[in-house]
Amino acid sequence: MKLLEYQSKALLREAGLPVPESIHVTSSGEVKEALKKVSFTRGVVKAQAFTGGRGKAGGIKLFETPDEAEKYADDIIGMQLVTHQTGPEGVKVYSALLEKAGTGLNEFYLAILLDRAKVNPLIMISPDGGVDIEEVAEKTPGRILRLYPEYGKPISNELKTKAADFLDLKSELKDQLGDIIQKLYDVYLQRDASLIEINPLALTDDDKLELLDCKFDIDDNAIFRQTGAGGDPNAEKNEAEIEASKYGMSYISLDGNIGCMVNGAGLAMATMDTIKHNGGEPANFLDVGGSASEEAVTKAFDIISGDHAVKCILVNIFGGIMKCDTIANGIVAAVKKSGLKLPLVVRLEGTNVDIGKKIIEESGLNIISAENLDDAARKAVSVTK
Repeated sequence: MKLLEYQSKALLREAGLPVPESIHVTSSGEVKEALKKVSFTRGVVKAQAFTGGRGKAGGIKLFETPDEAEKYADDIIGMQLVTHQTGPEGVKVYSALLEKAGTGLNEFYLAILLDRAKVNPLIMISPDGGVDIEEVAEKTPGRILRLYPEYGKPISNELKTKAADFLDLKSELKDQLGDIIQKLYDVYLQRDASLIEINPLALTDDDKLELLDCKFDIDDNAIFRQTGAGGDPNAEKNEAEIEASKYGMSYISLDGNIGCMVNGAGLAMATMDTIKHNGGEPANFLDVGGSASEEAVTKAFDIISGDHAVKCILVNIFGGIMKCDTIANGIVAAVKKSGLKLPLVVRLEGTNVDIGKKIIEESGLNIISAENLDDAARKAVSVTK
């Protein structure tokens, strides 16, 4: 679950971390009244969207007066923001953050994330803030410091000193940095975060460190106890993905014309690869899981056929926990219930496969049976062509 910047900063401010004064608005008509509630009149209007590179894409504007702020908010809210991270389709902006303009002398990078290989939180620090950390890692890896705090214990003075020395901070700033790292680490643990990225962490002209921007991701598995964080687990999902998740299915739309319904993520990946190997293009990734009900299978057909680019559906099921005869009955019932008109290729394998194939053959439905995955992919590609 990702948090927007204004939600992230609310949590950081609550934890006592130094973030700029700001206020959130959902329309340009709210701007002037909102500015009466804060102490600044000069600042920035920042698009609230799940992407980096907002400034270069026109999603961050500096304003000098309330009138300018209102104009920029009107331009930004409702825009389709296209950055190097979004792709050409971009993302729609539904709100903006009005924030006091910073006066940074220097910009650093600070992040806390999970190092899965070491099964431990990782603190990453770099003197090169305000740019893509991926570029820093690729071109100048020595400019990134990696620190591993002892889980469940306060950050040691040794690690805090290493961080301050790496950034070449003056002695009077070392305590500030140590306090920021400790508080950020506390938030990371308390909020079940998978990532908290501060880019940039700025050194202001009055010798203070300030968190100017924040990327904050919460582990999906912990959403049930982080409901007060303010994020929306469906924020980046389209309607089909949200609908699929209600039935315990995973769905991702792709650019092809062969719809895929498979049980198991690995099998789904293999199915898509085999379609491409045979000259076709998959229209989606859809994993119905290991115990999909008739209702879920019916919904899966509805979701796939709702994509008007789909010319054929390939069902590839391995009967393990759920037997092939049960799956076949579910497919037949779902096809009849949904009134599916698209060509349907079905490949079954596993427990009770012969019974399952017989059920499909005797269903009276126009279902194309396949002997194996490669055969199924060839038949699906042939139908679309």
